[in-house]
Amino acid sequence: MNVLHIDSGILGDHSVSRRLTAAVAAQIKAEQPGATVTYRDLVANALPHLSGAHLMAANAEPDQVDAQIAADNAESKIVLDEFLAADTVILGVPMYNFSLPSQLKAWIDRVAVAGKTFRYTAEGPEGLAKGKKIIVVSTRGGHYSAGPAAVMDHQESYLRAVLGFLGITDIEIVRAEGLNLSADSKVQAISEAERTITDRNGLKLAS
Repeated sequence: MNVLHIDSGILGDHSVSRRLTAAVAAQIKAEQPGATVTYRDLVANALPHLSGAHLMAANAEPDQVDAQIAADNAESKIVLDEFLAADTVILGVPMYNFSLPSQLKAWIDRVAVAGKTFRYTAEGPEGLAKGKKIIVVSTRGGHYSAGPAAVMDHQESYLRAVLGFLGITDIEIVRAEGLNLSADSKVQAISEAERTITDRNGLKLAS
């Protein structure tokens, strides 16, 4: 099994999402020692945000493409190949301002590629990345899974939409929310998320 482990939290050692994605990766390795894990840190090795120059380079002659743009596009191909090769993807996704880290959006823009992970047909769009398992580690300062604040969740809701567009329906959420409400709330949220991870029935893995 090929596992792709993605972190996008900007707080380094203080990041709860990083702590929890590491726990998920460790649990997978314990369950399936033969699994191959590829790690990508979108903060330490940030992808540039997609630009018109990146898109136009795809149809340009090599000698007409700026060297930096060419290097960016070469890295984009590596990112896409990592995603295509993965059976299971662990996504560390803290909520920032009701949405995703911009670093993760830059990654999504590299894997949502027409002809590779989706296509348009006469019957409408079709996802081409079927069969993958996505484990989303979602961390939030407040409570957004239910109640009045749920309408402000453009983090998990967006991920379900874009991953579904790519044909991925096996999406599992490991959630820790209420992290900024109090010290006790943070401890409780992390403990509950860690219990979800260590519960063998809680994470059904791709094979």
